Amino acid sequence: MNILVAPDKFKGSLSAKEACAAIERGLLKSDSSLSIRHMPMADGGEGTSELLTEHSKGTLVSIKVSDPLFRKITASYGVSGDGSTAFIEMARASGLALLTKSERNPLKTSTYGTGELIADAINRGVEKIVLTLGGSATHDAGLGMAAALGAEFLNQKNEILSPTGENLIHLDKIQFDKFILTHKKLSFLVLCDVDNELYGENGAALVYAPQKGADEESVRLLDAGLRNFERVARHQCKQEVNFKGAGAAGGLGAGAQLFLKAQFFKGIDFILQSLQTEEQIQWADLVITGEGKMDTQTLSGKVVMGVAQLATRYNKPVMAIVGKNELTQEEIITLGLKEVITLVNDKTTQTEAMTNTSKIITERISMLSI
Repeated sequence: MNILVAPDKFKGSLSAKEACAAIERGLLKSDSSLSIRHMPMADGGEGTSELLTEHSKGTLVSIKVSDPLFRKITASYGVSGDGSTAFIEMARASGLALLTKSERNPLKTSTYGTGELIADAINRGVEKIVLTLGGSATHDAGLGMAAALGAEFLNQKNEILSPTGENLIHLDKIQFDKFILTHKKLSFLVLCDVDNELYGENGAALVYAPQKGADEESVRLLDAGLRNFERVARHQCKQEVNFKGAGAAGGLGAGAQLFLKAQFFKGIDFILQSLQTEEQIQWADLVITGEGKMDTQTLSGKVVMGVAQLATRYNKPVMAIVGKNELTQEEIITLGLKEVITLVNDKTTQTEAMTNTSKIITERISMLSI
């Protein structure tokens, strides 16, 4: 029997690769004759750069960059084996996880470090950059990223502005004289799983800024700043930057459109295609996927949904092993899952499940009747 093991990471406990190994141990305990293939997955969020780098037989590059508050840190990105493509997670340089709770303030943070990662990749001669959005501490519409690539931002007095969220409202003109992408042919692919517009009720500020430390007055100022950024982009650059996905990562979606001329893809769709998952599913008699928590976010484009939908297309049974399940039976059926195995149950607490994840996954899988 052929089994494809294709889980996401169990956040805070196991990487996707470690989850694959734990599942395989359980399968072989029940039947040592099984033919098993590993396919660690990601959805365009954390772990995506490593996954794509490893799949392309590439290498990880670590450099010194600016964190969201312009402090120097070491961050990494991947370069494909043939050197043509860089895989960059913006959260590595500009992520919320890099700040303490008391440091969070989207008025003061910047995507400058993300731009430094991009600049380094360009200097290494890549032809394409895959940039993942999500997990940001920033709300600067990509001003910081563009500043690291040579753009300058001026107010009405022609004074250069620091590329932070609080200065969006003061932006009057963008200078591209030193912008390094003006004379380079490079393609950018952005992986983005949210459909928020740039501003307004469903925009970046009202929906996400409070999670990044913004109070009510800051939210109002940031929303007004994004409206001003859109005005400048439209009048000076003749470009529309308010679209579904523009509000991702504090408006970095809009900035990626304006400064990088990026193409946008849903994270899970890009991963499934890049890893040639369809071919592996056709080989399999059974597909086992999984993630740390299965909830309503799973239904909007996470690994379990992507794998299950693709497997269902070929009438392949799919099982999911998850730390915790918050979906109804009806939602599980809609996903196309034959069975869901949870680590947390009447006998196993969430703390135990997160502490002994690998062991418990192996035990649960070994009890299956396949």
